[in-house]
Amino acid sequence: MTIELDKDARQEAIASVERYFRENMEERIENVAAGGLLKFFLEEVGPLICNRAVADVQKRMQARVSELDIEVHEDEFPYWRKLDRKQHDRK
Repeated sequence: MTIELDKDARQEAIASVERYFRENMEERIENVAAGGLLKFFLEEVGPLICNRAVADVQKRMQARVSELDIEVHEDEFPYWRKLDRKQHDRK
């Protein structure tokens, strides 16, 4: 699965790469090179990040699903038990 960025996100990411180089490296990186580096990382490392994120979400969802029976559990056939309890309390 190829990770695609919309035009605005891509421009912002390229600007971020350029700023990173400007503030942390001894040499600057031009817009075209920053775009190429971004493309490389999206293609090379992007799937790893995506897969990890999906695995984390699956783990959280499985935990929530396993708690579902506790959250939405209702006693079955409660009518007579409630009625019997009320009658017992009246005595």
